[in-house]
Amino acid sequence: MRLCNGGFACQNERSRRIHLHAPDRPPLYPHPARLILIASLAPTVGLGIGRFAYALVLPDMRDSLAWSYSAAGFLNTINAAGYLAGALLASRMIRRFGLAASVRWGTLACVLSLALCALSGNFVVLSFARLLAGVGAAVGFVGGGALAATIAQSEPKRANFLLSLFYAGPGLGILSSGLIAPFVLQGFGPGSWWIVWWAMTLLTAVMTIPLLLAPIDARAEFAGSTPTKFAVKPVLVYLAGYFLFGAGYIAYMTFMIAYVRDAGGGAAAQSAFWSLIGLSAFATPWVWRRVLALDRGGISTGIILGVNAIGAALPLFGHSTAWLTASALVFGVSFFAIVGSTTAFVRFNYPPSAWPTAIAAMTIAFGIGQTLGPIATGAITDALGSLSHALNAGAAMLALGAAASAFQRRLR
Repeated sequence: MRLCNGGFACQNERSRRIHLHAPDRPPLYPHPARLILIASLAPTVGLGIGRFAYALVLPDMRDSLAWSYSAAGFLNTINAAGYLAGALLASRMIRRFGLAASVRWGTLACVLSLALCALSGNFVVLSFARLLAGVGAAVGFVGGGALAATIAQSEPKRANFLLSLFYAGPGLGILSSGLIAPFVLQGFGPGSWWIVWWAMTLLTAVMTIPLLLAPIDARAEFAGSTPTKFAVKPVLVYLAGYFLFGAGYIAYMTFMIAYVRDAGGGAAAQSAFWSLIGLSAFATPWVWRRVLALDRGGISTGIILGVNAIGAALPLFGHSTAWLTASALVFGVSFFAIVGSTTAFVRFNYPPSAWPTAIAAMTIAFGIGQTLGPIATGAITDALGSLSHALNAGAAMLALGAAASAFQRRLR
């Protein structure tokens, strides 16, 4: 493959000889929206439930298993480390086994990890389960994102709208876990954390069935395609912005349930807050469709990330229902769109053969951020003794990420 402009891949005849059709001759999918919604079940299981449901069950696990805050935080850190490892492996797995197989196996690994969390309170077993969940979620997410981008190409005029459907997937996971976990804990009482994990295992097993049966054929596969190099320098500022997003959002998604509880919110309040974050994700395709269609470098990501920073900062103005409701809605509707904007950036600026590698590179930057984020925000909380300081730090990192992303220019 010939290179131009400092390492950007040019789409010549060699790069077109892949199993995926080029954008000017996209493969025909009779129901692209349906297929993308099915593919979105991968991040629903891996992220919406596999990663984020931990925040709902963590207080009961910590009390029942006599964990320190450091131990509780470690399980989130090792999950993020697994996500980073999965992102590093994803591109190779996709090229070896194909998109569909990678997405399916990654999702099944997440289901298995939830079952392991339900089977044992042993810290080593739980650590392995959280690590496995991270690896599986990253592989499923990278593969699913490339798969969704591939399917969306069949309708170029609606491509960005179709692509945003994929990133609403985690919202379904957050919504469903928010409607189940708090009430299971309330109904069965202290020490029922393992019952919640079984409920999540059953839920994700059911969600995985359509993914296993989806009619995704070799037209969407990258297996055997010519490897495409990814140049970091031209998109360094964009990767920095995505890194800051990974580091900043984790404080909100880890500590907000505790923040609501400390304000006197019971199971109903916690469920309502968490469910609002998930519900707002379903509005993402309509709210951000015009912004996602902007082919102007990182400006789309900068706009959406700026709104996300505002949502993260709103609880700092008060504990009232109005402030918390506004925060959940604003944060949720922008949170999932940020990831969609990075995939849109990749689709605008790279040939199809580079999509898995480029999406993996974005995911790696995000993974490093969310691995280091809990350590930084936890240290701030321990040092200053208040969750509000951690939330402040998270909102500040999101704002910096928005500024960095906005400086990214369009690639040629």
